[in-house]
Amino acid sequence: MTRTEYVSESDGYNLFNQFDVVQDFSDHYYAKNSPGKTTKDWVKTIQNEWKLLQKDLPESIYVRAYEDRIDLLRAAIVGPAGTPYHDGLFFFDVRFPSEYPQCPPKVHYHSGGLRLNPNLYESGKVCLSLLNTWWGTGCEKWGKSKSTILQVLVSIQGLVLNDKPYFNEPGNKNSANTAPGEKNSLAYNQTAFLLSCRTMLYSLRKPPKHFESLVSHHFHERERAILDACSAYGSGTVVGSSSGKGTKYTRDNRSFADFKKSLEKYTELLRKDLAANRTRFLELTRDSSAADEIVVFTGS
Repeated sequence: MTRTEYVSESDGYNLFNQFDVVQDFSDHYYAKNSPGKTTKDWVKTIQNEWKLLQKDLPESIYVRAYEDRIDLLRAAIVGPAGTPYHDGLFFFDVRFPSEYPQCPPKVHYHSGGLRLNPNLYESGKVCLSLLNTWWGTGCEKWGKSKSTILQVLVSIQGLVLNDKPYFNEPGNKNSANTAPGEKNSLAYNQTAFLLSCRTMLYSLRKPPKHFESLVSHHFHERERAILDACSAYGSGTVVGSSSGKGTKYTRDNRSFADFKKSLEKYTELLRKDLAANRTRFLELTRDSSAADEIVVFTGS
């Protein structure tokens, strides 16, 4: 149906399309919200959104639409490299109101009760100019004739999950490029990475419906990178920087000592859950390969 992604050259297990249409929407956050009274133009608009997603999704964003509820979508966004969110998977449920595109879509973040970014609330609220839930002017706001759900997803990945999320908060912007501001930003990134680790654990233990194979494959491929990053950060490398070349924290920094203690705890939990995921993944790979083999028995 679309480009197939997330498959290494050595492993063809469970090819995961970037965009696909599925059936069961029972665990979707907006499942109980009625689509409302819709029109042919609304249906055409949603179909055009699907086509755009099929054609232009970045490699690190995955979407599932629902055949019987075209007003719903679910997206998985991979945390960008160079940020405290690197190697994480972040899930969002989307609903197109009957007034769409006169008004923006509704977006709910699978937070697990964690606030790992100023724009992503524990309640699941997503604050973004394009959604009219965050301050902004002009082209930053939703436009009925030019804005799309693809823009929303790309904006979340690039503008929300960025390298210095501390400055996403309007009250902190004026302290950017100052010593106190940068110090607070480093501390915020430590906390954000710890919460990202906890989010990884939630995803590994209870992956959202229709994304089970993506979660399994993603964390199988990124296991070494995640654990190496935890080790580097525990040795003083600044969160988000290269583990081999990263800047070091001041070692007598009290916040670093607290961070290191918490990081050790979550690193051990991740190590166990990633090992369990690796075992499951390899078992499923073998089962999949065996199912594909055709054995022909001939009589003597």
